[in-house]
Amino acid sequence: QLQLAESGGGLVQPGGSMRLSCAASGFTLNYYAIGWFRQAPGKEREGVSCISSGGSTVYADSVKGRFTISRDNAKNTVYLQMNSLKPEDTGLYYCAAGRGSLQRYEYDYWGQGTQVTVSS
Repeated sequence: QLQLAESGGGLVQPGGSMRLSCAASGFTLNYYAIGWFRQAPGKEREGVSCISSGGSTVYADSVKGRFTISRDNAKNTVYLQMNSLKPEDTGLYYCAAGRGSLQRYEYDYWGQGTQVTVSS
């Protein structure tokens, strides 16, 4: 059974850092593009970053220069390093496996999400 599991969320102060992990089970993650999405209360789910099977990366303008996506194929895991966090980064963060880009329809498999709260 194909599963994705996010971890690493929590509460952090503005300006702080956090690393999210997306671990895959039941399939080899490196055959897929992996995307990170987030959803704030009352808002649409938006694409944050993605990484292709070849390692190419894409970032939303709102996180460029602050977030870094990477993958460790040996651990079947993708990471999202988030620095200089802002309150507007608060949301439920999901990882997904699919064909790539920051569009939700490109992804077939989704995790359950991990909550990130940026607040003082």
